[in-house]
Amino acid sequence: MDEYQQTIRALSDRIVAAQTPIRVLDAVKWDDNIRQGFLKAKGKEPPAVDRAYYQSRPLAFDSSAVKAEFQGIERDIIRQLGQFNPVGQIMKRMCREYRMVVRMLEARGTEDFGLISQELYGAASDAFHAGDPTLADLGLMLSDYLNNIDGRGDLKDEPKNLTAKEAVEILQHRLNKVFGEAEGTIRVFESDGIVADAAAGADYIKVRADAMFNARDVRALEVHEGLVHVGTTLNGLNQPICTFLAKGPPSSTVTQEGLAILMEVIAFASYPSRLRKLTNRTRAIHMVEEGADFMQIYNFFREQGSRWRRATATPAGCSVGRCPMACHLPRTCPTSKASSWFTTTFSWP
Repeated sequence: MDEYQQTIRALSDRIVAAQTPIRVLDAVKWDDNIRQGFLKAKGKEPPAVDRAYYQSRPLAFDSSAVKAEFQGIERDIIRQLGQFNPVGQIMKRMCREYRMVVRMLEARGTEDFGLISQELYGAASDAFHAGDPTLADLGLMLSDYLNNIDGRGDLKDEPKNLTAKEAVEILQHRLNKVFGEAEGTIRVFESDGIVADAAAGADYIKVRADAMFNARDVRALEVHEGLVHVGTTLNGLNQPICTFLAKGPPSSTVTQEGLAILMEVIAFASYPSRLRKLTNRTRAIHMVEEGADFMQIYNFFREQGSRWRRATATPAGCSVGRCPMACHLPRTCPTSKASSWFTTTFSWP
């Protein structure tokens, strides 16, 4: 590498290192006592979560030090690459976004959490262009289309007869065929520490140990989590100079989730009930933006046919009467950018 490339690589590595301790889901999730209390009350009382709850659970990193580190990196980018260097502009934007993420986490349990989250990830009330439908409008429109095909017997859900262990074996086999069977290329394994049915990391997919799947579910996970989320991350990890491309700041969510859902459709891996789940999440986010509280969102999902099973959740705004109740932060919504306004993670059958 020449001197210019070495400069970019050094700054890029600093960004990667600085963002390492930031774990949004870990910072906002509720402990099991909250879930047990909600279930004990048969879902009739809102979870006992407020600002004090989060204050009793400090962040796992020094937020002031992390913000200062990103501020210093941004200053060094300008000093070493100039104000208008294209790569430098991307890295500066990442520094600013990560500082906002830290500010968002510092605001857990307050209205500021939701406001910062909307600025970072977008909102269901956003439109792509002037005069176009909002994301919530598109979600409702798709929901209406799904209603029209709801009665078709050939589109009904298949029974979930695959255990997590079986799903792991199938996914590992299929992804090995794509990414190669070299040890460590991509790993699929069971985990007790997640709420969603599955979650992707840099070079792995975790599958919830007590989840059940059918063949359609496994195919959707293969495409969405494996081929898109892990695939694009592995591509970023192979970048020799711009190592920051292996990390996804909030602004990448719209691309990541849009691409993942598009690929599901193109690969014929999606199906009506899955799309219904995603459109319901979009609608629920819009309800939150309109002032709905936790119980209203919970009842909405019940009305849509979801059966309560488990939840590990963190609506940052519940203490002020608003419920940014989340799906799979920051990856969920079929129209992509609204999903991360949520901060509660719900798992539905």
